[in-house]
Amino acid sequence: MTSATLLIVDDEPANLALLARVLQPHYRVRAANSGERALETAASTPRPDLILLDVMMPEMDGYAVLVHLREDPQTSDIPVIFVTALDDEVNEEHGFSLGAVDYIAKPIKPAIVLARVATQLELKQARDRLVEQNTWLEAEVARRMEEILTIQDVGLHALAELAETRDSETGNHIRRTQEYVASLAHQLGELPRYQASLDQHTIQLITKSAPLHDIGKVGIPDAILLKPGKLTPEEWAIMKTHARLGADAIDRAVRDTGKPVAFLTLAREIALWHHERWDGGGYPDGLAGEAIPISARLMALADVFDALVSRRVYKPALSFEQARAIIVEGRGSQFDPDVVDAFLARQDEFVAIADRYADAAQTD
Repeated sequence: MTSATLLIVDDEPANLALLARVLQPHYRVRAANSGERALETAASTPRPDLILLDVMMPEMDGYAVLVHLREDPQTSDIPVIFVTALDDEVNEEHGFSLGAVDYIAKPIKPAIVLARVATQLELKQARDRLVEQNTWLEAEVARRMEEILTIQDVGLHALAELAETRDSETGNHIRRTQEYVASLAHQLGELPRYQASLDQHTIQLITKSAPLHDIGKVGIPDAILLKPGKLTPEEWAIMKTHARLGADAIDRAVRDTGKPVAFLTLAREIALWHHERWDGGGYPDGLAGEAIPISARLMALADVFDALVSRRVYKPALSFEQARAIIVEGRGSQFDPDVVDAFLARQDEFVAIADRYADAAQTD
């Protein structure tokens, strides 16, 4: 490591001159004659690869200099060898406890100085290589994870879109409801009682899972799913099975993986229970109140709101004001009161999402 830069620190000019004569044929050498000057030099360019530091100096001794070096992020990783006439074990232990890597006793012996310096520089070079490799590995892992998550998201949306293609009128329903759910979750997550259950990671998983809420519709016959008029009681009973069909499909996917998958667990909750009502009058299980998972309670409002403001063959699109009134009327009966309050707090954002992802037929 012949290009290494060394900083030698000693308040005695003769000691500095002697160290310089020994080291300069092999390394670039910078010198400082006080602790304060040593700190300034260590933090300047070129940064030293190794510091040889005298212990006994006036005003600021070597121990104090080392403490300051370790506290500064710019110099904290520079190895320091103490050069000292102190030869008792107590002083050595104190120096090592502060972070020194070695001791060289005075009067110095050139061969020992060169050997100790070369050893510490080789160790530093190895540490630097390891840090560079770890940095590269961390960046590569992050890149691969981002790639996997992107593929995962694309796959989820493709699957959800495939289910929605059976209903030509749903358009951007998936995108809108996903955005509504995310908005509601972030609003609720600001409340102390929801901070644990709706942290940022969970909100991301719920948002990722939301597009699968109606995946079970692939199992509903076209004659019922695409019927333009009102369903008969028998047809409605079949239509309602889409919630359990979706949950069962996700269950099978989880079993195939052989291990729990967090976002699929949430996707199953949403698919199975997003038609439950706060008062217990929903389907398929008649759950009530907080027995309904928060993920499903969020989707319940998002799904109904989107249906209200969207045109269907059997109904015109309602205005936002009409939809808002229906949502408010359902507070505490159809919908979780907290979720309705979150909707009211984010109503402008809901309008923006509806406009941003409006279906072509809606804007004709």
